[in-house]
Amino acid sequence: MNKKKVIGIVVFILLVGLLAAAYFIFGPSAIAGDKSITIEVVNSKAETTSYDVDTDAEFLRQAMEEADGLEFSGDEGEYGIMLTTVNGETADFEKDGAYWSIMVNGEYGNYGIDQQPVVDGDVYQIVYSK
Repeated sequence: MNKKKVIGIVVFILLVGLLAAAYFIFGPSAIAGDKSITIEVVNSKAETTSYDVDTDAEFLRQAMEEADGLEFSGDEGEYGIMLTTVNGETADFEKDGAYWSIMVNGEYGNYGIDQQPVVDGDVYQIVYSK
């Protein structure tokens, strides 16, 4: 009776080990570029520059940092960065009411770039606005 319990435990442990190994070999895995998005920058002259980004980023700021050639800066605040300059063009609200707005799939975004979730297939626009 004792031998049967030991054999049963050994078989169970082997089975769990095999299932775990199969999961790690064939299960889902995160790969670089898990999401494909487009970031479009629309400057004050309504000229658009597009960046196709393959990313694992959770939020837009990280995806923007990964976009080749996209440069931006701003003032860090309580809710993250407030964009002031994108691709060398500065929007100065105090001077002329200009600012950089965030659009998601053609709709105004509800968040700044630090809190805007990144979803596969979405198009994000950073638009010079007055």
